[in-house]
Amino acid sequence: MSKKKRKKKLGSRSKQEPNHVKQIKSKLHEVFSVNDGKSYGYRELIRKLQLRDKKSKDYLKTQLFSLESKEKIRRLSDGRFVTNAESEYLQGTVDHVNPNFAYIVTPDQEEDIWVKTTDLNFAIHGDLVNVIITRAAGRGYRAEGKVISILKRNREEFVGRIEISQKFSFVVPDSRNIHFDIMVYPEKIGKAKPNDKVMIKIDKWHDAKNRSPLGTVTEVLGQAGENEAEIHSIMAEFGLPFRFPKKIEKAADQIPNEITDDEVQKRRDFRDITTFTVDPHDAKDFDDALSIKEIEKDKFEIGIHIADVSHYVEEGSELDKEAIERATSVYLVDRTIPMLPERLSNGLCSLRPNEEKLTFSAVFEIDTAGSVSKKWFGRTVINSDRRFTYEEAQERIEGLDSDFTKEVVTLNNIAKQLRKKRFQHGAVNFETVEVKFKLDGNGKPLEVIPKERKDAHKMIEEFMLLANREVATHIFKWKEKGKEEGSKTFVYRVHDDPDPEKLSTFASFAARFGHKVDTGSNISHGLNKLMENIEGKPEQNVLESLAIRSMAKAKYTTDPRRHFGLAFDHYTHFTSPIRRYPDVMVHRLLEHYLQGGKNVGNEEQEPLCMHSSEREKRAADAERASIKYKQVEFMETMLGQEFDGIVSGVTEWGIFVEIIETKCEGMIRMTDLDDDFYEFDEKQMRVIGRNNKRIITLGDKLKVLVARTDIDRRTIDLELVNDDSQ
Repeated sequence: MSKKKRKKKLGSRSKQEPNHVKQIKSKLHEVFSVNDGKSYGYRELIRKLQLRDKKSKDYLKTQLFSLESKEKIRRLSDGRFVTNAESEYLQGTVDHVNPNFAYIVTPDQEEDIWVKTTDLNFAIHGDLVNVIITRAAGRGYRAEGKVISILKRNREEFVGRIEISQKFSFVVPDSRNIHFDIMVYPEKIGKAKPNDKVMIKIDKWHDAKNRSPLGTVTEVLGQAGENEAEIHSIMAEFGLPFRFPKKIEKAADQIPNEITDDEVQKRRDFRDITTFTVDPHDAKDFDDALSIKEIEKDKFEIGIHIADVSHYVEEGSELDKEAIERATSVYLVDRTIPMLPERLSNGLCSLRPNEEKLTFSAVFEIDTAGSVSKKWFGRTVINSDRRFTYEEAQERIEGLDSDFTKEVVTLNNIAKQLRKKRFQHGAVNFETVEVKFKLDGNGKPLEVIPKERKDAHKMIEEFMLLANREVATHIFKWKEKGKEEGSKTFVYRVHDDPDPEKLSTFASFAARFGHKVDTGSNISHGLNKLMENIEGKPEQNVLESLAIRSMAKAKYTTDPRRHFGLAFDHYTHFTSPIRRYPDVMVHRLLEHYLQGGKNVGNEEQEPLCMHSSEREKRAADAERASIKYKQVEFMETMLGQEFDGIVSGVTEWGIFVEIIETKCEGMIRMTDLDDDFYEFDEKQMRVIGRNNKRIITLGDKLKVLVARTDIDRRTIDLELVNDDSQ
């Protein structure tokens, strides 16, 4: 063999490494490729890499010295090794899907990052975290990551059911997004009894001994399953206040009842003009009233009068700060959590009949065709002649000849013209089926009743929409004396155009029911045509809900964008200041500009808009949770019964089915589909049997059996009843 050939042969032999050596290098690279701040000792690495023979252990030592000499790793004073690699952190929010994994939702990535629960570093649903990518996304799979640090905890207090033993107890959280129990030592359970619903505060997130968070019971809500305990647990879960602080109640009590002559002199007087309120039969806070006066044949002055909350709640006061914090009233199934103390919401500000009340008004001259010729905005004083329930107003619309029938019918006819014009202009007729409950004395649901929307509801809605639109338009088009036209900072309610991709997906789902949706240039017309076609059909609620989910969410902002759903160029919330803080902001800004005030800028207004939008979402989530609790409680009485349902959602862990008869939604778990192994097709939102090729997709009609209910988690488990005809 020549020297040249020999060298080549030796060189090739030196590049070949035994498999076990390659594995050690690969595993070591994996350990030190992630800079999560962890350091490792030599013996710890032997265990981690599962090395047993002396040769492998010696090779590990050689590799560590090699990496250190190349400055890939460094040795700490205690002899442990840590990587020098610089990892790029991404910020994101934890979306904990099930006990095994979570997604990290980050604006820096188009797709969410998949993280094993064991790699969450004790982060929980809603936490803001730093995450690093441990495996890049590839064809057919998402990027995988690991949480390195927790930047902001979403919450430190939880609600759950306590299980008590002699040495220690556990609280099982109610939230479906929390997948661990919280350990409580005996001295920290307070007065809790077995099976109580409790509030628990985390003392220590990670206990090395048992790997469970440690906590202290801070409040006992009552026995699990009882109405008060369950509703209180929902309030606690969403951080809703149980009561007003005493100083806030005291501040409200100190506001004088009397309306002074000086105050009346500053306002336009509507006390002698026919005025009334129309509200639900159980309402206590009447924050809007309508007045009507005939000007000439077929022409009327119509006033939309709104409680003048800003007169009583001084900006910057303790009452104002509390109202900002709450931002909205919350309507649970059996109670209201008000934004303002009762003295204000049900007393001073409530437009009760036969009482003089201070109001902020939008007044219009309108003809019977719904055309507005004049408008006026300002502070007023009224005296309501009558308090109508919706049912009483509806009776007059339907022909009952009684007090104020002529006025109610006139207002309804004009409202119909306004509504007609709104839809001609491109408004979308979104009307989801809402449910209410008939409850017994203990809060147990006896019946689930779909809410009806009749002409009386639509009449009030239309005049509120008119006021909100015209106030926003007036401010946007404000023209100061001697200056160029320009808009002033204001609070708008905006609704962005739908995402074309989401709309296309929705149209394909609607097609499965035999409905075509035109997603071309006239989207509104296409959606309205669909809503007409599905009215009264079994798929109505599912398709209406899916249509709304495919839309953007309305929000508050100082940016004067259009409102897609209403087809208004500018829109605000002016009409409910008793229960919504943005309306209070609107009243203050409007009055400021009417009095010649300068532009206020949006530095303070925009953060308040964002806060109000967040609080609005919290309120909606809490309201849904209370409805879901009552639905589960209602369906608990129907275990073992069979119902017809429609598939309302499909996920990798189960199929959601809405029961047609009760409008209650439950889930068929994938693990309970025992006739085959079903695979989830995310793009088509369906599951397919591996062997029988059966497809279950959104909108399919299924027969289901109510198998289990869980009040704590507010879930209904269904089982598929196999139909031999399928």
